Amino acid sequence: MARVGGRSTELVTFTGLPDEGEHVACVLPTRLGVTPLVRLHSECLTGDLFGSERCDCGPQLDEALGRMKAEGGTVLYLRQEGRGIGLYNKLDAYVLQDRGLDTFEANRHLGRGYDERDYGVAAAMLRALGQTSIRLLTNNPDKAVQLREHGIEVVEVLPTQVYLTEENARYLSAKARISGHTLDALGEEVPS
Repeated sequence: MARVGGRSTELVTFTGLPDEGEHVACVLPTRLGVTPLVRLHSECLTGDLFGSERCDCGPQLDEALGRMKAEGGTVLYLRQEGRGIGLYNKLDAYVLQDRGLDTFEANRHLGRGYDERDYGVAAAMLRALGQTSIRLLTNNPDKAVQLREHGIEVVEVLPTQVYLTEENARYLSAKARISGHTLDALGEEVPS
């Protein structure tokens, strides 16, 4: 593990993780005695960097970093582009989505799983950071399930905001319908 940064923010890299991804943790100090707030954020080049409105990834990352800045916590930036299928496959899936398939159907059409992410790597990162009891910032129930299976105590799950736009409505609907994302947490309707 290597740490870069000052007193207020550290970027932490890891060696010996269960996969070969170059995952990183952005750690902001948490008050003593407070269970740290943690966001597992899967890399999304199109949303995080280029501001694509096809998904809600960029706004979720911005929200997480803002909350961590305000109250402390950790963002694990996981190199699991396209739900673990990689950037090129994700871009191929975009073409299929433009032809009418939803995000999960497109992955399946490419011969991939609808979600290939394994959060065992996130659990290993949290253990290395000494964060074995956390509050999890997510709308994805699978993240909490997998962390618990890997020995991380998730004491609370806090939803992110719902970033519904005309461009990502089908995407969000598929996430809610197929993988059980809690996208109505703030009372907003996600269209079918």
